Amino acid sequence: MRVGLIAGNGRFPFLVLDAARGAGHDVTVIAIKEEAFPDLAEAAAGPPAATLHWVSLGQLGKCISLLKEAGVTRAVMAGQVKHTKLFADIVPDLTLVGVLTRLKERNTDALISGIADVLRDRGIELVDSTTFLAPLLARDGVLTRRAPTEAERADLEFGYRVADQVAGMDIGQTIAVKSAAVVAVEAMEGTDAVIARAGQLAGAGVRIIKVAKPNQDMRFDVPVIGVPTIEAMKAVGADVLSVDAGKTLMIDGDAIIKAADEAHIAIVGRRERRG
Repeated sequence: MRVGLIAGNGRFPFLVLDAARGAGHDVTVIAIKEEAFPDLAEAAAGPPAATLHWVSLGQLGKCISLLKEAGVTRAVMAGQVKHTKLFADIVPDLTLVGVLTRLKERNTDALISGIADVLRDRGIELVDSTTFLAPLLARDGVLTRRAPTEAERADLEFGYRVADQVAGMDIGQTIAVKSAAVVAVEAMEGTDAVIARAGQLAGAGVRIIKVAKPNQDMRFDVPVIGVPTIEAMKAVGADVLSVDAGKTLMIDGDAIIKAADEAHIAIVGRRERRG
């Protein structure tokens, strides 16, 4: 089967590309010029080789045409597209203009859902972004050698209520808390920036909570953490990271746990308990 990969930035698209080829699929990569890493071209060269096209953000019609010409009926969207670019730097073609004019809300979920609808209308089903990467999804329970202390767990329980509400309103998926107070809330700046700001505001001992949205659409905007997340926490003295089990992609696999253990940071996979 030929699979389409719509690639943003980060290592996520590289992992999907390798996993899809490993599963025996032919892959057509649509790399977003403003986001995808340049060395994605080298990775696509294989072996086995994948077809790669560079497309500017906003060229939805061209993206669909290239996928259709390749005979793609299933596609994966992997890698970050900065939220600020979606609404500030984008130059939409006529196909995307049609999506934008139908949006009731101008948030990321609404936009990408609209794009998914257009893809489906053209015979291309957008599938879960973790379809080929199930082993990298966070497990339930304490994932590191060190478990959270009672005080740290109390902060997590306090923070979950806030984080779930923030994510449910599509504001962001990460918050930082300390001593039962909210220190920082993510908007468009990304997880690492939130961690850095929390450290500046509250110093060492902040706890980071990253959650999936209620009824998380696994086709896009899946929570992702990596070794850089741990490095950002270490830099400010943050001591606990909670992620939603089965919903969060641990992009660097066991290397994340190793980095956290070395930094004496506890990582917890929270069991999904929302509808």
